Amino acid sequence: MDHTSTASEKGPGTPPIARPLWRNADFLLLWSGQLISTLGTSVSGLALPLLILALTRSPAQAGLFAAVRQLPYLLISLPAGALIDRWDRKRTMICCDLLRWLALGSVPLAFALGHLTLLQLYLVALFEGSAYVLFSLAQISALPHVVAPQQLPRAYALDTTTEYTGTLLGPGLGAFIIGLAPAVQVGAIIGYLVDSASYLFSGLSLLRVRASFQVASADHGAPRRLYHEIIEGLRFLWRQRVLRLLALLTALVNFLLSPLELALIIRAQGQLHLSVQFVGLIFSVGGLGGILGGLLAPWLHARLRGGQILGASLFVWIGAALLLALSPWPGSLLIGKFLFSFSWPAYGVTVVTYRLRQTPDALQGRVNSAFRNLTYGSEPLGSALGGLLLVTLDVRAVFGLITAGLAAALLLAACTRLRKI
Repeated sequence: MDHTSTASEKGPGTPPIARPLWRNADFLLLWSGQLISTLGTSVSGLALPLLILALTRSPAQAGLFAAVRQLPYLLISLPAGALIDRWDRKRTMICCDLLRWLALGSVPLAFALGHLTLLQLYLVALFEGSAYVLFSLAQISALPHVVAPQQLPRAYALDTTTEYTGTLLGPGLGAFIIGLAPAVQVGAIIGYLVDSASYLFSGLSLLRVRASFQVASADHGAPRRLYHEIIEGLRFLWRQRVLRLLALLTALVNFLLSPLELALIIRAQGQLHLSVQFVGLIFSVGGLGGILGGLLAPWLHARLRGGQILGASLFVWIGAALLLALSPWPGSLLIGKFLFSFSWPAYGVTVVTYRLRQTPDALQGRVNSAFRNLTYGSEPLGSALGGLLLVTLDVRAVFGLITAGLAAALLLAACTRLRKI
């Protein structure tokens, strides 16, 4: 078997060779770049809510910042998907990484010059979130061109494992930095600097990938209007009943879980009076759970129906949310976060693999963007509402509301065609 040829060398549209992922140089470059950038994002992800809480002492402001970063999924994901199907996906990903490098790097620079403001932080969050929308749509649409079709579940599971590796290592590193710095603000600024450098590494790694990230278009006619292409992707998603149900279910789940991390921080620091280091440990335990779940997800996908995986994941999340709502023991925060993270990769692999296999390549960007517009677009709404509820309600009551919502999601999965996929 030829261990060096790639999809681009074999000609456009030819599936990649089904060699082991660890011998697929293009996948390893893509994966390693994402590992580093995800680690950087996890460092700043812990620093950001702590920074906002230190500056404003307002959970509502912290929830609003999270919502601003997620807002681009509501504002631009649909046109972004159509543009991803038009543009060169690899070039788009590299440009997004370089732009995020500059945007995140502006925060330490402004702090050093004494001109850092909340407005700049809002703008950087909005800009970084917009670049992430374009990058992630290009990445998920490109994955079938980097690995063989039968390797999609394992490849996406590794992508998910990468996210949780960053979650495992990043918060611990972030908490260590914040603990050593003379003030929370200084530690958070260093976190931004680390995140900025990680995007530069990711962009440089993509430059070395040889495989094409899309099939060469045979349509040389005049380009259609952008909204016609957007409607085509929406129409495809709407007409695929199972995909439509998966989008609705995932939107509900993301809405419910989007304020979870902020609620955990407030429960740990505001009610249980735990240290920043313990908060970092909570998120690191979540990262460990995600890694273990990611390793197990392909095995489960090969042996269980998708509907069984969806139902089991929701059942575990209900139990975890109840534990966080009812238990006064600090260790329950570790167990609850572990359970949420452990179950997510199997759920995600089921949803994404089904979507990628059901969608033609020419529609990948638009269908992925339509799906994510609904599923990720619910997150800023959940973050903003969660922040407001955490001001007016006891945090345990918020966990109780999350539990009730997850029970409704389980009914949706059990009473529709989703149970048979």
